[in-house]
Amino acid sequence: MPIVLLLVLLGLTLSPIPAAVPAARDGAELTTLLTTFLAGASRNDAAVHDRFWADDLIYTRSAGQRIGKEEIMKDVRGAPAPGPDDPVTTYSAEEIRIQQYGDTALVAFRLVGTTRRAGNTEVTRYLNTGTFLKRNGEWRAVGWQATRIPRTAEEVVKEVSAVESAIQKATLAADVKTLGSLLDESFTWTLSTGEQMTRQQLLDNLGSGRLKYSVVETTQVTVSPYGEAAVARGVSSRQRSAIPGSEGKGDPAPFTAEYTITFVNKSGSWMAVAMHSSRPAGQ
Repeated sequence: MPIVLLLVLLGLTLSPIPAAVPAARDGAELTTLLTTFLAGASRNDAAVHDRFWADDLIYTRSAGQRIGKEEIMKDVRGAPAPGPDDPVTTYSAEEIRIQQYGDTALVAFRLVGTTRRAGNTEVTRYLNTGTFLKRNGEWRAVGWQATRIPRTAEEVVKEVSAVESAIQKATLAADVKTLGSLLDESFTWTLSTGEQMTRQQLLDNLGSGRLKYSVVETTQVTVSPYGEAAVARGVSSRQRSAIPGSEGKGDPAPFTAEYTITFVNKSGSWMAVAMHSSRPAGQ
């Protein structure tokens, strides 16, 4: 009986047998190198970056940009020192897989970036693959590819809801440091009067006391995700004890405002870029 017919009768195929994954004899060393690097990257350590990347590195970012070591080191060294109220991001690796081919190795893993900001936690995940070459007894990354893992709709709703709530609380407390960390530089608030207030104007008014809220209560808040953007909608009961341009006068009673806030995810953090509020007819 021909061998092909025999295999068909037996339910087998002629597909090639997958090659065994080569053992990574330097797996422990590469794992330590990776975890040490991620710890250093979490604190923006230039020396750790310099040790990890090869001079001839080709790095393809998840955003589609291709850079080298020179650009990375310029960004790291030029970053301002973080302030006590700035967001803090730490990096860790999950599901590390290492394949070694002599003095070349592939290191694939899931990168987890955890950002703590204004009392909230936001998590970003990437699939990363690094190509390492051993030169003069040292492993260094010569190639890098990062692919961002999209958040689920449930994750977006949870994270944006937390940021939206933090914005309302910071507004009521006139906490301009927290509020400033949640509003993008381009943020603009379109008021029910048709006037517009920029991020800086809002922070200045709250910080100086020209604008002060005695009541900010929200209900019926919903979040609709749209990829890297989201829209929060809600109803707010508000009362101001101080209003810019109306010295000594506030609202005689709480009023109702319907509002929308547009958020965009920037480098793993949800930032409010626009807000629109209006009062129902008759108010």
